[in-house]
Amino acid sequence: MSLHSYQSVNREQLAKDITAIHQQSLADTGIADFEHLTKMEKWGKICSIIGYGTAWIFPNPFAALLISQGSFTRWTQVGHPTVHRAYDKIEGGDKNYTSKTFAQGWRRFIDWPDWFTMAGWHHEHNVLHHYSLGEKADPNNAQHNMEWLRQSSLPMWSRYLIVAAFAGIWKIVYYTPRTHKELCLHSARQQGETKPAMSRLGAWSVFTKQGRALWLHSILPYGAYRFVLLPLLFLPLGSFAAISVLINSLLAEIFTNIHSFVVMIPNHAGDDVMMFDEKSHSKGEFYLRQILGSVNYPTGSNFNNFFYGWLNYQIEHHLWPDMPLSQYQKVQPQVEAVCKKHNIPYLQQSVFKRLRKAVDVMVGKTSMLKPVVV
Repeated sequence: MSLHSYQSVNREQLAKDITAIHQQSLADTGIADFEHLTKMEKWGKICSIIGYGTAWIFPNPFAALLISQGSFTRWTQVGHPTVHRAYDKIEGGDKNYTSKTFAQGWRRFIDWPDWFTMAGWHHEHNVLHHYSLGEKADPNNAQHNMEWLRQSSLPMWSRYLIVAAFAGIWKIVYYTPRTHKELCLHSARQQGETKPAMSRLGAWSVFTKQGRALWLHSILPYGAYRFVLLPLLFLPLGSFAAISVLINSLLAEIFTNIHSFVVMIPNHAGDDVMMFDEKSHSKGEFYLRQILGSVNYPTGSNFNNFFYGWLNYQIEHHLWPDMPLSQYQKVQPQVEAVCKKHNIPYLQQSVFKRLRKAVDVMVGKTSMLKPVVV
């Protein structure tokens, strides 16, 4: 999008058009949307059941892929929209799928077993990412986060290799400590610390308060659940069965990391995606940035969306984070039409094409767009 085109967008009218779509969606939202959530949840559970039901036989990628899809579903299609409060106000819905109850306390390992805590995810993702999209304050700004690699003297082929290796372990080496760090910083600021200290090495060290909390609240609970408790449940079938489940669980973790990396990282990166130097100052400007800073993948059927974790509606999701998943199917064509009306690029491409564009930014081959706001 050219600078002239960016500046010429009628922000006020754009806000009215986007708000009109939202109002209609709110009127259409009902128990059917909650039932759709439980349907997606059921699909994920079926994947997990079949995965673990075959994982004990011998180490095999079939079981690992199904376990991985089950974990991916819990994160992206159950935990993600629920913590965004997408189902809080649906009459007739289960209160356990509301943000006040979901994954709270002991329910964490029933509702959303994962590396990071719900509180950390909420602050890092719901608050910082969604309301600072494309800015330096956005913890998911791929270009800013990868400056160390982009500016390195390493040959280009080795940079791509580093990103490929990173994709298989990124949840534990990046996302888990990052969500914990942002939550610690937020807590410190609330207690009056204007510039709280937070070292990268200290994040992992058991000799620091920050490091101990990371291990006790995130890494050890999930590691014990996924790689100790679940394999031990198969011990009555023999030690080989338990070891097979452990190996398949480890393999599934790598698959989940790769799956989520491939789907999530390209959502907001590429040489045709915008990043910003300052905060937006109006509702229309905020909406414009959500569109220009996000990318969709092919959309359509529940089956298609299931494997994307419904993150293929990223533009619509960033306009309305608290919208039920099924509503995205309905509003997507309307949002695309509004973008066409205002001459705003609506990026929707193959996930693999977007992945290449995102990785090119991460290694420093290309850079994201940067408008000059006047």
